[in-house]
Amino acid sequence: MSEPMNTEKLVDTVSALVEAGRRAGAEVADAVVVRSRSTSVSVRLGKVESTDASESDNISLRVFVGKRVASVSATAGADAAALAERAVAMAKASPEDPHQGLADEEFLARQVPDLDLFDATEIGADRLRADALAAEEAALAVEGVTNSSGAGASAGLGGLMLATSSGFVGQYVASRFSRSVSVVAGEGTAMERDYEFSSRLHFADLEDAAAIGRKAGERTVRRLGARKAKSGPVTVVYDPRVARGIAGHLAGAINGASVARKTSFLRDSMGKKVANAAVTVTDEPRRVRGPSSRPFDGEGVAGLPLVMVDKGVLGHWLLSTAVARELGLETNGRGVRSGSSITPSSTNFAIEPGEATPEDFIGALKSGFYVTEVFGQGVNMVTGEYSRGASGFWIENGQITYPVSEVTIAANLKDMFLNMIPANDIDRHFGTAAPTLLIEGMTLAGS
Repeated sequence: MSEPMNTEKLVDTVSALVEAGRRAGAEVADAVVVRSRSTSVSVRLGKVESTDASESDNISLRVFVGKRVASVSATAGADAAALAERAVAMAKASPEDPHQGLADEEFLARQVPDLDLFDATEIGADRLRADALAAEEAALAVEGVTNSSGAGASAGLGGLMLATSSGFVGQYVASRFSRSVSVVAGEGTAMERDYEFSSRLHFADLEDAAAIGRKAGERTVRRLGARKAKSGPVTVVYDPRVARGIAGHLAGAINGASVARKTSFLRDSMGKKVANAAVTVTDEPRRVRGPSSRPFDGEGVAGLPLVMVDKGVLGHWLLSTAVARELGLETNGRGVRSGSSITPSSTNFAIEPGEATPEDFIGALKSGFYVTEVFGQGVNMVTGEYSRGASGFWIENGQITYPVSEVTIAANLKDMFLNMIPANDIDRHFGTAAPTLLIEGMTLAGS
């Protein structure tokens, strides 16, 4: 992959935008260039369905006039003076927000460490096509697989250059490579489908294409013959693929923006027990080769590693500058650019592993439900009510027995977190990571 950023040119671009904002009447301002490059190939049944390539450099200028703020976005090459004049005019017409402003200089990153986020390996469309075809071929070779939903491979990068009127200038870029495949097993109404994928910052770290295909095929065939389970109380064991979603619900519940809006069921829980004592949750923005790592956030703040939940006790919200001020706190460097606005978000967010193995969980259960997939939108982040369609496998006398589908599992996330026990099998190749999770006291609606 070619040189990701033309540093000198981008510094000139963002610096010119900030200066234009000041000349147009802004008291303070910041500007960003967000760079994106990607190439992808998708195939189905041995034939290429699409080859796509895209690239963009998008700029955004944020200006402050007193406690009034406005942002404008455009593509690179737009007239800086015209953008600045429009932004300042918008700010003057906006209502005051006492919490708005640039991040305090004391919190800005003084150094931008190399987190090894960029791999310069050049991957062309021919290699992407070969990888996608190899993954699909391996999946179709698994006995019982009857069709393909398609396979794909991609390579790309994303980067950010930020400048503020307080003198901060910084940039970073991260590469991303991926392979995926989805196949079908069975016929007619008895068909099942599943998938496998690998996504990494460095090309050499990707899982082998054929191995991805075999896993997808085997996962799919394993689901054949699914039936409903009996309704009633159930202990659920979440496969890591699904457990990451539970971690995501926790991240959303401790997002400072949701707390400020009073839309989180944990909004009154700071310093209180919100999870089982076996649960510790971390967020680490500067982890080397972390999938969501960044040397500074969307405001130039250097985020430090945080223990968000320590042995079940909530210790921090995810905070940007404006949200922190609204809550009477200080930013912890979790602000991200979302269009022309800045909102808090997690980075490398993880439910830390426990001591037991997944096999220990399963072996100790007389009956239970091993969940490999959930679907539907039945999660209320205001109340914590959780109800999802699910499929997976029934556990009986410590053994995985038959596949299960067309059931619903329900509980309240408050109770789920308090009853949650993590296993020891975490995979940190995901921005939101979790090991296998065991949760007692849920309800299953089936036959």
